[in-house]
Order: sequence, then C-alpha cells, then structure tokens
Amino acid sequence: MTLDLPSPAQPLKIGTRGSPLALAQAHETRARLSKAFDLPFEAFTIVVIKTTGDKIIDRPLKEIGGKGLFTREIEEDMLSGAIDIAVHSMKDMPVLQPEGLLLDTYLPREDVRDAFISPEFTGIAQLPEAAIVGTSSLRRRAQLLNRRPDLNVVEFRGNLQTRLKKLDDGVASCTFLAMAGLNRLGMDDVPKTAIETTDMLPAVAQGAIGIERRADDTRAADMLAAIHDTQTGQRLAAERAFLAGLDGSCETPIAGLAELNDGILRLRGEVLRPDGSESHADELSGPIADGAEMGTSLAQTLLERAGPGFFDWHSN
Repeated sequence: MTLDLPSPAQPLKIGTRGSPLALAQAHETRARLSKAFDLPFEAFTIVVIKTTGDKIIDRPLKEIGGKGLFTREIEEDMLSGAIDIAVHSMKDMPVLQPEGLLLDTYLPREDVRDAFISPEFTGIAQLPEAAIVGTSSLRRRAQLLNRRPDLNVVEFRGNLQTRLKKLDDGVASCTFLAMAGLNRLGMDDVPKTAIETTDMLPAVAQGAIGIERRADDTRAADMLAAIHDTQTGQRLAAERAFLAGLDGSCETPIAGLAELNDGILRLRGEVLRPDGSESHADELSGPIADGAEMGTSLAQTLLERAGPGFFDWHSN
C-alpha cells in the first residue's frame, strides 16, 4: 500500500512548546522527515502550544506538579486531532503516556553532559564558599549540595535565554544547562565547561528528542520509523525503566545514563536526598536486549539501599 504523504495543501502538523530550544527540536524533526521522504518543508506545519510549565514561571516546579507540566496541553491537542505528532525533550517526559498515544521514535542523541555556565568561573571546584548558584533542577541542586554543602542554591526558572540574562544581571555566580540544548541552538559564545558524567550524572534521557503520535495513526508510524535512531531507543529503554522503577518525577532527584559499547549496555544510576545530604549510586552492565530489565533491577537496588522516606522534600 502506498504511503499517503503530507503535502503543502494538507500538511502534517507538528506540535511543540514555544521556547527557542523546543522550536529548534521541532525544526530538526521537520528537516529529517523532509529529507527522508523528499518533501518540501511546506508539507509540515509547526504548531506552538503553551503548556502549564511555560505559563507558570514564578514558582518552583515541585509546587505545581510533576513531569506532565510540559506535555499535558500538547498531548490533549494530539488526542483531539489538532496536531499529528509532538516533539519533546525526553527528560521532560513522564514514563507513561495517556491512553491512545505512543512514544516510540527518538532522534540521534546529543551530548548528554551538563554544562557549567559562568562568566567568571570554570568549574564547581572554583566557586568560593557560600557562592550563589542558580538552578531549577532538583537533581542538579541535590548533586551540588552533596558535593559542596556550603553553596547557596537559588531557584532559576525560565528558558535558556532567561537564565543567561539572570546570570549577566548578577543574580547568581553560575548556573547549569544541558550541553545538548546549547549545541542545538549553536550557542558557542556561552561561557561554558562540560561536566564529565563521572562528576555529575545527567538526568534520565538528557540530550534525547522523542516524537509522540496517536497509537492508531499508521501514516505517522510509518513516517516516524524512517527517522528513528535505534541506539538512542535502546539506551532510553534502560534509562526510562530505571526511572519508572523509582516512580521518578520532576519532584525527585534522580540521575541515570545508559551507554553502548561493543554490544554491551552500561547503565549507571544515582538517587539523592533533595537536600543533598545523602546519595546512593550503582551500575549494571549486560546485553542490550536486557536494558529494560536492567533498569528495573537497578531501581530496585537503589530503592532498597535508600530506604523509605528517602525522597521526602526538606528544603534548605
């Protein structure tokens, strides 16, 4: 059966958040689909959707809910037929999708590391005692305080450009962003130092773009299969199983990273108390096909080690 391809007259609607990074990811998706099927860009329409997480920028994420903050409105539009597919930063995605939706396409993964951003310092060790650090990430906050309990961590909400302006205004000495976002936006001029994953394990699925579709949309399924990156999918299967096993959300300091080497998958995981006072980390290696099982097993190991009440929030 011939695939019913979109056209400028009947374009495929790509849903996305409106930040510069989200738009860059949507444009990358459009470019890959256009190339795969030799279609003009006009055969695709990018539809910007404002999510709850975008609307409420004056309160910490933990106060307004979990990971669905950046996806709910987009998924509602997809279920209603207002859009055909949705492009997401995978580190924002809940491990379960609403009934009727599937998330099974991933683009090639970018640099997974965190970036240390500062106009005057080049790394965490350089920061003076009691320095002010800005971040909205509970994971980064907990990892920082675990290593440097003397630091003063303040809330830093907003998109990449907003956070950089706060830094220029002297609100904090440094902040942290994902290397992937900086690379995708071509922001080579930002004063950054990549932090090795041995020093700061990244968020689960950091650097990965996922594309969501309706489960019954066979045209979208066939088109997305042409741009799916198998290795990214294999790595995320392990990482997201680890996250699911921990019942992770934006309210929980969890880090995880799967890497592939010669057919062997290495999965590292870390859980921390929100105030950084305690952390537990471990890793597993095994065949790629066992990735999801390894994720579940590693989650169980760390949960047992951490004990009940480990993730209870106690702000400094």
